[in-house]
Amino acid sequence: MFSSAAIELRNVSLSFGEKVVISQVSFRLEPGNTLFLLGPNGSGKSVLLKSIIGLLKPDSGEILINGQDIVPLSEEQLSLLRKSIGMVFQETALFDSLSVYENISYELRESGMRDEAEIEKRVREVLRFLEMEASIDEMPGQLSGGMRRRVAIARAIVSQPTIVLYDSPTAGLDPVTAETIIILIAKLRDTRHVTSVVVTERLQDAFFLSNFVYSPDKQILVPAETSGHPGKTEAARFLLLRDGAVYFLGTEKQLVSTQDPYVRRFFA
Repeated sequence: MFSSAAIELRNVSLSFGEKVVISQVSFRLEPGNTLFLLGPNGSGKSVLLKSIIGLLKPDSGEILINGQDIVPLSEEQLSLLRKSIGMVFQETALFDSLSVYENISYELRESGMRDEAEIEKRVREVLRFLEMEASIDEMPGQLSGGMRRRVAIARAIVSQPTIVLYDSPTAGLDPVTAETIIILIAKLRDTRHVTSVVVTERLQDAFFLSNFVYSPDKQILVPAETSGHPGKTEAARFLLLRDGAVYFLGTEKQLVSTQDPYVRRFFA
């Protein structure tokens, strides 16, 4: 059945041996919208992300990307589909022996691009977008944690995906650097209309993204209600996992107003 959702999960379950990691997870995410994936350590957040991109195959259920169920696809078919999905791994997963340019261009070469002039153009464009073009020839070891995270984002978006998955993009960063990364996520969402799934243990980041939009003129985040585009954030959804199952799914307003003791204790 056709689905207009960018991402839709239907009763997805996954176990590692006897341990159930994901249990009957279902949700829909429309194009250009954002889902914040929350939960304590070990609740299945990262596993769910890897399932969405096809790195892990569920035991049951359907995972639809732009209406196509990816669960039965072969690895070759998944490789083609992944061109429309970028993923920012928690530990950046950069190649330490390759420069910033080589790390980002690697993704393009893996997708079959061979025109070196076009590769350089695309790499420079994405680094310019992230305000990092001056670091194009540097090695990962020369970069700060925040800059490495930006390179990871650059590599994830250089193929111009319509969906980007972020696994704890601000984990371990100081508040100022974390805010820079949040602004970049909003910039992608609001200027390129990227559909985003953001795993985070920092609720303040999720609230920031759900209440502010990127201003191209000021190059900062501004309150959504004063931007003229409040609808950009109204569609954000919060999904709380507990023991691999969906415990809460709703808007920020529903989240902060709930009287459920577990939810309130989790966010206390």
